[in-house]
Amino acid sequence: MLCALIMAGGKGTRFWPLSTDELPKQFLCLTGEKAMIQETFDRITSVIPPENVFVCTSRQYVNLVKEHLSLLPNQNIIIEPEARNTAPCIALSAFAILRLNPNITSMIVLPSDHLITQQDEFCNIIVNGNRLLQKFPDHIFTLGIQPDRAETGYGYIKQGEEVIGINNQAVFKVEKFVEKPNRAVAEEYLQEGSYLWNSGMFIWNINHILSLMEAFQPTTYQALMGLLSCEIDEFQNFIDENYHLTEATSVDYAILEKTSDIYVIPSQFGWDDLGNWSSFERYNDKDINGNVLKSVTQSLNSTGNIVITKKPIVLNDINDLIIVETEDYILISSKKDEQNIRKAKGVFK
Repeated sequence: MLCALIMAGGKGTRFWPLSTDELPKQFLCLTGEKAMIQETFDRITSVIPPENVFVCTSRQYVNLVKEHLSLLPNQNIIIEPEARNTAPCIALSAFAILRLNPNITSMIVLPSDHLITQQDEFCNIIVNGNRLLQKFPDHIFTLGIQPDRAETGYGYIKQGEEVIGINNQAVFKVEKFVEKPNRAVAEEYLQEGSYLWNSGMFIWNINHILSLMEAFQPTTYQALMGLLSCEIDEFQNFIDENYHLTEATSVDYAILEKTSDIYVIPSQFGWDDLGNWSSFERYNDKDINGNVLKSVTQSLNSTGNIVITKKPIVLNDINDLIIVETEDYILISSKKDEQNIRKAKGVFK
């Protein structure tokens, strides 16, 4: 039986000041009328029933999860006492899910705040990926996105030889995972044709991923394995007392770089991680001058701006700026230097 784990503990700092510690990106409506986490939940529940969907988040976001995901059973919210990166989050969730429902054997891991515009194609790949997993339970499958531009904001997957497939779905051995490249290298990847964007979505057998945790992250495994015998009403106490003993590291470093049976499914389903204001601009309507205007705005000789304000605003002869007003802050930034926005946020701490 397949379940879904939605990871929803991130802070979304690159969308500051719209995204804050109190209301991060996954709870914002960035591309429509629904919050990103609700879109993720609605998408996956077309192939996995709500009782088999789990959300791992921090304590401060539990009420927000409940507010946006009314169909999610309360016991399916797995609470991290503190953020310790993706490896402990996945280990904690795997142990908790096995304890809550021993009939679940497989898991798809999903970020809570990514955009997918082609739901049917996404669901088809999930179904095919799960069928592959039933045949090869000791494999890890990841979804790699076919790039359509030279993107420096994503990690990449170098695909090796084609090895297996199902229902005309090609699957390739992962040759290596690659960190975010510079512009020149990203252009080379696009032209070369065998590099895919790393979506951060994985399909694996739960017992297999835990066996890899035991082999490569024994401290984390030992800290959390007691969940399998823990009484349900003592779950959170056990987590609160033991989670700090885990090793704070990413699943990429902890597992993926240390095991060889990893395969990538090349995918095209309108994916974007919506990781910055440039991606926000790609999926929102523009005026005739290329401005994204989420405010009452008069624009004079101004092009390529992103404007979200509470008050009416006049743009006069300005170009390629990000202007965001919230109750607490006003941000004015050039688009070309938007990567520094998270640094600007730190000024106010």
